[in-house]
Amino acid sequence: MKPYLLIDFGSTYTKMTAVDLDQAEILGTASSLTTVEDGLIVGYRTALEKLEKRIGQLNYEQRLACSSAAGGLKMVAIGLVPELTVEAAKRAAMGAGARVIGAYGFELSGAEIEEIISLQPDLLLLAGGTDGGNKETILHNARLLAGSELTVPVIIAGNKTVAPTVEETLTKAGKTCYRVANVLPELGKLNIEPVQAEIREIFLKRIIQAKGLDQVEKLIDGITMPTPMAVLSAAERLAHGAGNQQPGWGALLLVDVGGATTDVHSIAEGLPTEPNVFLHGLPEPKVKRTVEGDLGMRYSAYALMEHFTPKLVAMLANLPEEEVINGVKERSSSVYYQPGNAGDERLEETLGYLAVKGATQRHVGKVEKFYTSHGISYLQEGKDLTTIKTVIGTGGILAYSQTGKKILTGVLADPSTPEILTPIQPQFYLDRSYLFSTLGLLAKQYPAITFRLLERALTQV
Repeated sequence: MKPYLLIDFGSTYTKMTAVDLDQAEILGTASSLTTVEDGLIVGYRTALEKLEKRIGQLNYEQRLACSSAAGGLKMVAIGLVPELTVEAAKRAAMGAGARVIGAYGFELSGAEIEEIISLQPDLLLLAGGTDGGNKETILHNARLLAGSELTVPVIIAGNKTVAPTVEETLTKAGKTCYRVANVLPELGKLNIEPVQAEIREIFLKRIIQAKGLDQVEKLIDGITMPTPMAVLSAAERLAHGAGNQQPGWGALLLVDVGGATTDVHSIAEGLPTEPNVFLHGLPEPKVKRTVEGDLGMRYSAYALMEHFTPKLVAMLANLPEEEVINGVKERSSSVYYQPGNAGDERLEETLGYLAVKGATQRHVGKVEKFYTSHGISYLQEGKDLTTIKTVIGTGGILAYSQTGKKILTGVLADPSTPEILTPIQPQFYLDRSYLFSTLGLLAKQYPAITFRLLERALTQV
């Protein structure tokens, strides 16, 4: 036996998975409430006690963890044009497991600097200008940041011509800087890998200590990545497989519904699938993650309801509008809220369905009709995921609900909005044991074992 203990320190729950790498077998799982205020050690020990009651005490070869506790990895992205360098910076950050809590374009103002300070980010990503292009904006923004009270690390990923000057400006002001290659070196060309690698390094070196996670690190072998990156790593492994003997599942979409956010991950090229469709805007990364902070089941339940309107939620849940509003308020005020009756269960299911629907529609691309001398053509911005055959659901309500498939149908194409390129006829799978985040910790080091474990973890519905 080669036992590994895998831990996910989530914002609400601490989840553990014990695996035997020799047999590629799940030995057991357990979870407990995450207690950031009391220190993560309490949640860790409680979950471990539960696990040991089920499978006994084991001498683990390694104890690996990911974390989204204490707000996860919060980042502000700053660039030049919102649709270009700002968007490129956001994609790089989200693909590295960060939560983008603010995005700013053009020259920053003093008021925006104060706003950034109030957001309390863990990290700043400063981009702007293609290589050899605009210099003034990133220099202006660097000077304002240098004169501010911000003390968080800054990743510089802008115009290479002035990047050294930007670094010097910030360093002289006592800021901690990390300079990497331009995230948008030329129009239409994304270069997000260097930024993502640096984000992960900073997470390991600085963020863990800043969030008090270093205390629990003494009990394990390391918090190796943010939780969203672990989920994305698992999705990549399932899509790509592990060599010729284990071909992957191919293009897929994964939806992770949480209390505060709904994350959507796609592993797909997303190129046009119909004739006379032309790509427009920034190229899409094959491995893409988006985060919707207003479409969660607890913290952001009220924003979710308002996005779709109380009237629609009430109609779908077959409940009076007043009951819906009260039920959503209760969820927003208590992250540990549990539905108490059949009507409340219907509201829970409806909110889950709408969170999936809204987050998926924002993740995928859109087409827009335009006319030419040769007839009608279409511009596609974003990914075309209409032909995706595999959709996976994970996260609290999708893992534990008896109506997981119904909730997951929120990804399906809506006849009323044919321009939104959501899946048309996929197969649905559920991660009922909530294993993607923990198994993602093994994805790079043990690809074949991880692939087998992921396949076994999924239930077709």
